[in-house]
Amino acid sequence: MPHAILSIDQGTTSTRAMLFDRAGKVLARAQTELPQHYPADGWVEHDALRIWQDTLAVVRDALAGAGLAATEIAAIGVTNQRETTVVWDRQTGQPIHPAIVWQDRRTAAWCAAHHTPEREQWLADKTGLLLDPYFSASKIAWLLDHVAGARQRAEAGELAFGTIDSWLIWQLTGGAVHATDATNACRTLLFNLHTQDWDPELLAFFGVPASLLPQVQDCAADYGSSLPELFGAAIPIRGVAGDQQAATVGQACFAPGMVKSTYGTGCFMVMNTGSEMVRSRNRLITTLAYRLDGQPTFALEGSIFIAGAAVQWLRDAVKLIGSAAESEKWAREVDDTHGVYLVPAFTGLGAPYWDPQARGAIIGLTRDSGIAVIVRAALESVCYQTRDLLEAMRADGTTLPAALRVDGGMAGNNWVMQFLADLLDTPVERPTITETTALGAAYLAGLGIGLYANLEEISQLWACQQHFSPAMAAERRVSLYDGWVEAVSRVRSK
Repeated sequence: MPHAILSIDQGTTSTRAMLFDRAGKVLARAQTELPQHYPADGWVEHDALRIWQDTLAVVRDALAGAGLAATEIAAIGVTNQRETTVVWDRQTGQPIHPAIVWQDRRTAAWCAAHHTPEREQWLADKTGLLLDPYFSASKIAWLLDHVAGARQRAEAGELAFGTIDSWLIWQLTGGAVHATDATNACRTLLFNLHTQDWDPELLAFFGVPASLLPQVQDCAADYGSSLPELFGAAIPIRGVAGDQQAATVGQACFAPGMVKSTYGTGCFMVMNTGSEMVRSRNRLITTLAYRLDGQPTFALEGSIFIAGAAVQWLRDAVKLIGSAAESEKWAREVDDTHGVYLVPAFTGLGAPYWDPQARGAIIGLTRDSGIAVIVRAALESVCYQTRDLLEAMRADGTTLPAALRVDGGMAGNNWVMQFLADLLDTPVERPTITETTALGAAYLAGLGIGLYANLEEISQLWACQQHFSPAMAAERRVSLYDGWVEAVSRVRSK
């Protein structure tokens, strides 16, 4: 059997393909940026057809870069930006509307109008989630109600819904497979964590016809094969997981209490809680870490909407830096922000606040506040938001981790990782391979095709590249975080 695994990692700001060998070594990679579209305040869209074409291009480039033919690939793993919603025509494969991105807030008013404490409890009991525009269900309902004829066509079985994994699997298999995995399904507000399937009562509440929905499968399962003409031969698709769950697998967080934090466009902290479905009292999400052999492993998750996107904002919108890599240099130019805080609530605030109406602000500016201070404040904001999540997990009664495993683009910034360890008073560990989202999808595909016998084999492949130990005085840590809490209070809408 071939030992190379192809991972398709479709993210919010880029699409990439990576090839790994069985030991997790990177054989080749290819990546292309994905344009963001902002048609109205708080709206974020992607071109789903562009995502598909980019996927084809990066896979072909990665295969060429590795000098491998499709016949030398054991399996494909797919990981994706979660909650982003596509509805398409089953006959033509054409989307009926641009994809509505997870960051999109167009359904905030609908969610607010339908919110009651009783309903929030009802939804949390079934799904582990909150009634928020972040999740897919209200996005699907919006599409059915705002695209001419869409609801009638959906009820007639002519349309299909999917998160990006489903969309890519449909295209890869030529429409032969309409499926998703449990980790993506559980982010829709339509999936019951107890029954591990779509919930008729939730479908009725959101007005989503069951005929729209994909089949829900395990993370390591048979998702068909790619069409032979796409890459030169059919390749089995055997692993699927949402990006944060894939990163959890890539970080080998398989024991209850282990925590990873991924720093991409947003920041997502996931704590493995094993077979226990921990109910958060502090507005974290109860979700799946992964599902294998029909057995769910649960997690607590905190979602921060803006992490690396704050650095993109510095680069693209206000042009204070020329590249993301410059941010570390600027941050080191000053010893302190002197009370300046940047709260990056550009698309509202995620966990633990869940305030879609909050907006970003820079607080505490003086005549002395220059580029270095603002850049440093933006980087610090990611660490403060991570502390918010860890505080919520602590308040939920979980045991704090012995170390926080980090990954994603910003994990390569040594200054940020040291400040993070200092602010959390917790060691931070960066693995040898920080592309853990793509790696996790590859591991799942390897499990699905039989390259790995179990999770223990995968766990033994994890290695620490750099360890960051806390070095900040406790008094300073408390003072800095208190200032952050005050800054957040000023931008909140409620």
